[in-house]
Amino acid sequence: MRVRVEGDSMLPALRPGDRLWVRRGAPIRAGDLVIARLPSDPSSLIVKRVVWETAGGWWLESDNQRAPGRRDSWDFGAVPPSLLVGRVVARYWPPPFLRAR
Repeated sequence: MRVRVEGDSMLPALRPGDRLWVRRGAPIRAGDLVIARLPSDPSSLIVKRVVWETAGGWWLESDNQRAPGRRDSWDFGAVPPSLLVGRVVARYWPPPFLRAR
């Protein structure tokens, strides 16, 4: 599946407008970037970094904790595996030579 990044919560790794390839059902481990359903609104998708696994699911965090409106496990706790959509496997847009530094 393909997704487009919105917001600044994953800066500097991901920027608004970046486009990602996501592999559904891929194995997850600490350090991975994942797409998950927002626990309070399962129709909304979020991209976060996996920090650790707990008995209740996966702890997901934003890279940029100061981003306005950021939401992660500090707000809603561990995310159950049923809300994980997939693991980010690549950024396909913009290509590295077009990406602003």
